[in-house]
Amino acid sequence: MNQPTEIRIPDFFRNGIIIWVVVIVAILAGLLTSIYTVQAESQGVVLRFGKYLKTVEPGLRFKFPFGIEQVYVLPVRRQLKQEYGFSTPGATNPNQFLDRRGREIEKSMMTGDLNAAMVEWIVQYRINDPRLYLFKVHDPEGTLRYISESVMRTVVGDRTVDEVITIGRQEIEEEARARLEVAVKKYELGIGIDQIQLQNVNPPLPVQASFNEVNQAQQERERMINEANGEYNKEIPRSRGVADQKIQAAEGYALKRVNEALGDVARFNSRFEEFQKAPDITRSRLYLESMKQVIPQMGEKIIMDEDASQVLPLLQLQAGNKGGLSQ
Repeated sequence: MNQPTEIRIPDFFRNGIIIWVVVIVAILAGLLTSIYTVQAESQGVVLRFGKYLKTVEPGLRFKFPFGIEQVYVLPVRRQLKQEYGFSTPGATNPNQFLDRRGREIEKSMMTGDLNAAMVEWIVQYRINDPRLYLFKVHDPEGTLRYISESVMRTVVGDRTVDEVITIGRQEIEEEARARLEVAVKKYELGIGIDQIQLQNVNPPLPVQASFNEVNQAQQERERMINEANGEYNKEIPRSRGVADQKIQAAEGYALKRVNEALGDVARFNSRFEEFQKAPDITRSRLYLESMKQVIPQMGEKIIMDEDASQVLPLLQLQAGNKGGLSQ
């Protein structure tokens, strides 16, 4: 009669060593899955069994292991950007158009005066609400891209091609940023718009040469206007200065003449008052003063008394002496 075969169980199973090995492995796995780090420029969103639990700040953190709690780390303090109509080499944005055809379609727009323009721009944004960013919209960055393109087409469509390419760039950036900010708040993307920057804005390639010629003509026109304004600003102040100088000289001359006339009147009045006090003396003084001024201008003079006689020989003698001297 055959005896049953005896099955030997290894000693380490019988001693419970395998159980301790499993326990140690489980403990190590639990420790590894319960420790995580949130970087300095980020925040962590903690889920427990897939439900939002809390938002944690940067640092070394702990959570329940084995998938009970999950953590999504988002760079809330870093400025992010999306490029439209072009792609920087090495860009990792999954919503970025990498093929040339996609970029061409994205930047091709129609202006308000029914002209075509190729518009490239950048949207700079930040994640300001991690909870909304993760759970409110399925693809917040993709949604942001579609909204931004719609807003930019609307803003460009309200302006002429000259405004879009030349003078209206800053206004377009400001209006597009304001519209996009309203839209992302409405859709609760958890994103804040920092800035919109227009990059290259050009007409389509077939008409670029003609458009450049028009721009050069406009720039030449502006240059000539500026030069004319410069000459105007130089000549007009100088002419006004000369006119003011002449006016001041005329006013000074008029004041001088008025003062002289007033002085003459005052002097005449004073003399008249003295004349009224002693008419004969004043008359004689005036006569003598006048003769003092007149007689030196008369040349040779002969002063005779009323009773003088035999004047003729004396006159002839003087005339003869002059003749002799002249010889």
